[in-house]
Amino acid sequence: MGSIPDPGEPTQCNSFEDFQRQTSLMTSCTLLWKELSDHFNNLEEDIRRKSEALKRKIRTLDDQTKESLEVLKKREVTIEGSVEIAIGRAEEATRVALSLGVKEEREHVGIGEVDDGEGLLMKLKGFCVWMDYAGFWRFVTVRKKELDLLRAKIPVALAECVDPPKFVLEAISEVFPVDKRADKIEWVNDLGWACVLLLESLIPVVVDPVVGKDRLIVTPSVKRKAEGIAETWKRSLEERGGIENVKTPDVHTFLQHLVTFGIVKKDDVGLYRKLVVGSAWRKQMPKLAVSLGLGDNMPEMIEELISRGQQVDAVHFTFEVGLVAKFPPVPLLKSFLKDAKKAAAAIIEDPHHGGRAAQLANRKEQSALRAVLKCIEEYKLEDEFPPENLKKRLEQLERVKTDKKKTAPATANKRTRVCNNGYMPPAKAGRSTNAYVSSFPPAPAFVRSPSHPQYPAGVAPYIYDRPAPAMYGNNSPPYPYSPEAAPPPAMAGPYSGGPISYPAYGYSNGMAPSYPQVYY
Repeated sequence: MGSIPDPGEPTQCNSFEDFQRQTSLMTSCTLLWKELSDHFNNLEEDIRRKSEALKRKIRTLDDQTKESLEVLKKREVTIEGSVEIAIGRAEEATRVALSLGVKEEREHVGIGEVDDGEGLLMKLKGFCVWMDYAGFWRFVTVRKKELDLLRAKIPVALAECVDPPKFVLEAISEVFPVDKRADKIEWVNDLGWACVLLLESLIPVVVDPVVGKDRLIVTPSVKRKAEGIAETWKRSLEERGGIENVKTPDVHTFLQHLVTFGIVKKDDVGLYRKLVVGSAWRKQMPKLAVSLGLGDNMPEMIEELISRGQQVDAVHFTFEVGLVAKFPPVPLLKSFLKDAKKAAAAIIEDPHHGGRAAQLANRKEQSALRAVLKCIEEYKLEDEFPPENLKKRLEQLERVKTDKKKTAPATANKRTRVCNNGYMPPAKAGRSTNAYVSSFPPAPAFVRSPSHPQYPAGVAPYIYDRPAPAMYGNNSPPYPYSPEAAPPPAMAGPYSGGPISYPAYGYSNGMAPSYPQVYY
């Protein structure tokens, strides 16, 4: 019989298993220690970064506090000097006004023609010296063609006023905040451009000569009046149908009014943002948005413009606020062109456009190309987005327009008699009340694509009996026609008999023969 092993003596197998367990335990402890060490190192690094960020913020706040205290001290010290300057200006303007003869001055400020910029400035100064805001308003509104000259001369003239802010508020009160004209025609007599011009011209006049834009020289009574005007305009939004239906010139005037008089309210930032986005295609909107305190909301506004298909407007906003790195302009412009091509293809496929589909699609793509080319030129993007291919494509589209005009049928303006004696010249429009009656239905009106509202293009009426007009640069007057057939002109006497056949040139009863409707 073999010997029985002593249970107190460890076997070789048990020793090996214990060794494996110890090894596994050491490996687990090592991994756990490494994991804990990395975790604590990350915590220390996060704490260090946050500590440095807090120190930077504290330093920034200290610098801002110091700067604000210096500005406040400067404002306090310079109040007396600014008031003296303002009083001196007012006294000088009053002295000049009183020194002039009423009769002589009234003769010089009439609403007449002026020969040059100096003559224009003298007339503007005359209105301002006498605080004749009504005459000043009439004088400016009839000179829209001289806009650049007015923009240069009006600030100089406004400096002659005793109270320039009050003068401007009274001048634009005829149409802002509510249009009070009895015979207004919105699309003809839209004077929003004049309101914006006067409000922009007022800014350099009311800026404090010592502190600058941080303080505007506006009397408390005028500022309260400006605030009341702003509240009246906001209340009138409901009558206008809400923010979506308000006209862009009115929006521009309102926002410029807020900036000019320094009455921007933080509680209305949401309203300002909606108004700016709704009228983003206006050239001045990016600068106004910054002045309205929308700088922090600019990334969201740019994304909203991109989602609405207004990539070109988004590019203008990105350059204004310095977000070019976050929103690269070249991809946005390429996306805009891609959307324009899709819209042009949709126009061609739409059966409602009929024979005008190719023309409208051509115009749509040309408008997009011109907008992108202008943006490339304005922001010097030629290296990133070479414009040569775009210019070639634009020339190609313009040649298509020219070729279509040249290949129009030569007899499009001819009428054919019933007899076989050839054609006769077109009927003259002045010989009857209905000189032209079309046998075709009226052409559909061109509606600007909602996805690209910032670059509208005018559309001339399409005339079926004449060669297709040029899509751009055609200054010839349109030929109006009645889309509905008019009753025949009244005859000299009653006629109750049946139809009578007449010879080709025989007028047996003194009446002109009737011809059938031909190709118009």
